[in-house]
Amino acid sequence: MTHATWLFDLDNTLHNASAHIFPHINAAMTRYLEHYLTLPRDEANALRMHYWGRYGATLLGLVRHHGTDPRHFLAETHRFEKLHEMMVFDRALGSMLTHLPGRKIVFSNGPRRYVDAVLDIMGIRRHFVATYGIEQLHFHPKPAARAFRLLLDNENLEARRCILVEDSVENLRTAKRLGMKTVLIGRGLRQPPYVDLKLRSILALRRSAGRVL
Repeated sequence: MTHATWLFDLDNTLHNASAHIFPHINAAMTRYLEHYLTLPRDEANALRMHYWGRYGATLLGLVRHHGTDPRHFLAETHRFEKLHEMMVFDRALGSMLTHLPGRKIVFSNGPRRYVDAVLDIMGIRRHFVATYGIEQLHFHPKPAARAFRLLLDNENLEARRCILVEDSVENLRTAKRLGMKTVLIGRGLRQPPYVDLKLRSILALRRSAGRVL
């Protein structure tokens, strides 16, 4: 595939968000629902998880059912006093990206400010021609096809010339339906038929890229 564009998910793809960052965000979201919806903690946590499972992002459920201001929600739930101390990533990532042919874009459900802060801490922001947070996607999260189409339209890209690199099989399913190539990052995950390449580590992408290009 000549002139390919790589679309990279951020959390649990380019870095390990499950170690410290996701627990912090999940707790902040639960507190937000407790406070603004006046719910007991157990109910707030259950609702957070329900909306995430149904819509792909807790935010979307809050906007649809409670009229929540998405920018306020994102600002309140993505506050980090010492984000750099919570980051878990491989410092060899920059070298891998340097040697990976093609344009590269970050495609995340997180807010843009958080996305750019994470990339800056990892020292890899310069490798990407664009970074997309959920604000640039008009608050439509993956796996919604509309999120993908907004990015494709904004960047004047054809789906068949794009490769999505993700840890989420649901997001990869949408990408394949749109005509993209798909790369699944993760240990112990099965390889669904709509995944073209499965890797245990993002660092293996450079030497395996020929299998999807």
